[in-house]
Amino acid sequence: MPQAELVSPGSMRADYGQQQEVLMVTVDDYNYGQGLEAAATTAEIFQQHTAGQDKRKNGSARKDGKPLDAKTEKRLAQNREAARKSRLRKKAYVQQLETSRIRLQQVEQELQGARSQGIFPGSGSASGDMSPGAVMFDMEHARWLEDDSKLMTELQGYLQAQNLDSNLGAIVEECMRHYDELFHLRAMLARSDVFHLMTGLWATTAERCFLWMGGFRPSEILKMLIPQLDPLTEQQLLGMCNLQRSSEQTEEALVQGLQQLHQSLADAVGASPLSDAAGVANYTVLMALALDRLDTLESFYRQADNLRQQTLQHMRRLLTTRQAARCFLSIGEYRRRLRALSSVWAPRPTARE
Repeated sequence: MPQAELVSPGSMRADYGQQQEVLMVTVDDYNYGQGLEAAATTAEIFQQHTAGQDKRKNGSARKDGKPLDAKTEKRLAQNREAARKSRLRKKAYVQQLETSRIRLQQVEQELQGARSQGIFPGSGSASGDMSPGAVMFDMEHARWLEDDSKLMTELQGYLQAQNLDSNLGAIVEECMRHYDELFHLRAMLARSDVFHLMTGLWATTAERCFLWMGGFRPSEILKMLIPQLDPLTEQQLLGMCNLQRSSEQTEEALVQGLQQLHQSLADAVGASPLSDAAGVANYTVLMALALDRLDTLESFYRQADNLRQQTLQHMRRLLTTRQAARCFLSIGEYRRRLRALSSVWAPRPTARE
């Protein structure tokens, strides 16, 4: 029978310490391995981030890691700049839409206030006598006149102060945009209510005496401006005279076309005997024919406004910055005198008084 091996307490404590040491080393080795794996992953992410920063600093690279050539790099830079400008344009467009929405709400509130009083601002007409497009134009035209007065004051101040032509040029370009806005308003009115544009109810009584197809006659304005711009160079004078001559020819063509349209419209309205009561069917046909003629009327007035706008643009190209500034001042002063004449004429004493 084998004898049992006696183990002393001291040796048992030593063996237990050795096992505990082995166990601790094993756990430490396991934790250390996880730490190495996490550190390797972190190092890889850091390297990718650093490589991305180096790419932005030193230029783009292809998928194979080779740097791009200067031409490709330039094209990419242009694409980034184009994208940035596109974002800015989109932001400006959204802001413009928001401003237009607010302005439309203000106009609607003003229209409601005018309807509650039974009249519309800018005219003495009853609310039923004007279309919404005509009311909108009258209000926007009144605002345009206020802005025009401020712009003319600023322009006159620049001319008197003898400022640099670069600063004056910015004001002249603003005047061009100001008139472009007016032509845009008139185009909208022509589409919605061409008769309001024809009659000139948005203008003062004296201004109506000089209206040609709902606005100023380009050749007459040029004839008035040429003496105001003296001295002109020989080339400038020749250009202004040619512009006046071509304007007169276009004006004459528009007048002849408008006369033919009027005659055609009169023939359409009076196509059947006026003494007899026309039947409903015949009457409907006559009105449809007349409406078809009226659609052409809008195009004539739009062509007249295009001629006015092109005349201002050609005149701007022919003249220097200071001469163009004097032109806009002269046109503004001419309009101001006509409006002043209307103000003096209205309250004048009559012979009976």
